[in-house]
Amino acid sequence: MQHLTISALKQTTGDTPVSASFDVQLERMAERETKTGKPFYEITLVDATGDMKLKVWENRPQFRALDDISDGTLLRISGDWTQNQYGVDSNKWDMRLLNEDEAKEFLAGDAETCARQEADWTDIWEMTTSISDPRLREICAVFFKQYEKKFRRAAAARKNHHARRGGLVEHVAQMMRSAHAVCSVYPRLNRDLLTAGVLFHDCGKMWENNYPEAGFTQPFNMHGEMLGHIPIGIETANKLWRDMMENDVAKEWIELNPDSEDVHLHLLHLIASHHGAYEWGSPTLPRTPEAMALHYIDNMDAKYEMMRMGYESSPELAPGIQERKFPLPASLVKPLDHYDGEDIPVSPPDELF
Repeated sequence: MQHLTISALKQTTGDTPVSASFDVQLERMAERETKTGKPFYEITLVDATGDMKLKVWENRPQFRALDDISDGTLLRISGDWTQNQYGVDSNKWDMRLLNEDEAKEFLAGDAETCARQEADWTDIWEMTTSISDPRLREICAVFFKQYEKKFRRAAAARKNHHARRGGLVEHVAQMMRSAHAVCSVYPRLNRDLLTAGVLFHDCGKMWENNYPEAGFTQPFNMHGEMLGHIPIGIETANKLWRDMMENDVAKEWIELNPDSEDVHLHLLHLIASHHGAYEWGSPTLPRTPEAMALHYIDNMDAKYEMMRMGYESSPELAPGIQERKFPLPASLVKPLDHYDGEDIPVSPPDELF
């Protein structure tokens, strides 16, 4: 029997049963009823790589066992698994509690995910420390000093994309790499400002979409619910900036061009406008090239991640076509493979005249 993560299970399963076990944390358990009034549980299971839902019917032994299990419990689930349009399921599966050693290993996170997030964190650190503007470089350093642990535990969303512990680091790192690539094509863009803007654009999600130090369940937070990540992000960046400007180091910046308050305002604008439209939650619209670039880089990375997840888990409708993954606009089509043959010299065109 294979021992897999949730992500690997989704990639592996299809019409043919796959015998596998996987370790999970019970995020929540909801009691439902069928159309005929029979009760069942729908449980949400999470690990370092993602989440899945599983229905527990009244006639299954696990149905009664769940009465003695609370949200947050760590479990090992084993069975023969298939996947269809309703997700991963099994006609016969078992579960048990993780022992102490298994729980410690599980809470440390999937090794592959941890390694990827560590590499992403290193990239973020290197790209922010390469900022030339001392004010933007310093506010990034202050941010890390105060919030590194909280930042590294946050997700980029509650669902849809990078919705896992450390997902915000993955999202921000890829956005920064994209921003630097875009700046090489559009050199008039302010790379320092855009780099700092990427770091801070979703910093409010440290409250809206955070995780505990030990666990993969994403709790709800009153500040995140009442305010949302954009107002919290503006408040966070503004407080860090004001405190930074009261330090002695700020005295050296009085004669710098552009003026420090202009830099401050442009950074806040990137946070405020990054959703790109009022109906998507932005209190203002992108009004600078950097703000427009940030909006599209953010959108592109989120959509790309949704497609990647869709290719892993969406059922196949026909060869090369997979079911639409919400909120993407249409069914997924298998991407074209990279050309892997030898380079063939191009013949010169025939003379036209």
